Amino acid sequence: MLITTTATKFLKRKNTINLNGQILNLTQPVVMGILNVTPDSFFDGGKYKTEKKVVKRAEEILEQGGSVIDIGAVSTQPGAEPISTKEEIDRLLPAVKAVRKHFPDAFISIDTYRSWVALKVIEDCGPCMVNDISGGNFDAHMFDTIGKLGVPYVLMHMQGTPLKMQENPEYEDIIREISLFFTDRVKKLTKAGVKDVIIDPGFGFGKTLEHNYELLNRLDSFKVFQLPLLVGVSRKSMIYKLLKTKPEEALNGTSVINTLALMGGADILRVHDVREAVEAVQIMNKIRSTSE
Repeated sequence: MLITTTATKFLKRKNTINLNGQILNLTQPVVMGILNVTPDSFFDGGKYKTEKKVVKRAEEILEQGGSVIDIGAVSTQPGAEPISTKEEIDRLLPAVKAVRKHFPDAFISIDTYRSWVALKVIEDCGPCMVNDISGGNFDAHMFDTIGKLGVPYVLMHMQGTPLKMQENPEYEDIIREISLFFTDRVKKLTKAGVKDVIIDPGFGFGKTLEHNYELLNRLDSFKVFQLPLLVGVSRKSMIYKLLKTKPEEALNGTSVINTLALMGGADILRVHDVREAVEAVQIMNKIRSTSE
């Protein structure tokens, strides 16, 4: 069995995420809308440079049915160079402040792998979920910081770093290796006092095209953790490279993959195109309701 006894003591099926009393209900899947305030993200880099554009994007996410706004300030596409902590905060903090000001009831997630950034933003803007692509690998203080802040945490698997993760990713058994990673990190998060953990297998982060589709095909393997499962495949290379197209033309493929992810047990879809993902969720909910 992949999950240790210590880890399974923590694991009861989580149908809600508690953000300082703000409850995100996961009895049915929800959609997380992406708001990147980066100049170099692979699809939407540079689109949201001003407060007005940030607020308009947040409004769009909410109006189209998004339940979570995920705000990021560092590009993590393959080959991306890291930026300084100061530069990340200078980008991220004003964006989160603007969204919080205009939409005080919005469920906000911040996409960062730095504990100090998480601490600074949450101290200045109020509680936010933390979405960490490194699963704690890039910052030894992250888990303790999240525990002290008392906020939900997205635990993502990544092999390598964004700069080099796609050079030669290798696995003997990708599901087993990611499952062992989750087991170890959930145990450490529990010890640090983190109450709400969401797992993300990290499509496109240190995985080949074949790895990504194996993950998709065996996504339900992660149900054993009884934790909310986040899937982020929006317009990624696993879609546009297979279809020999570009990110801008990968919406249809994204909708197909999102639907398959929902069938595999995804609880949260992280997307650029909120309306289309919400429609996929609505259709899947209807299918499930008629089969009960």
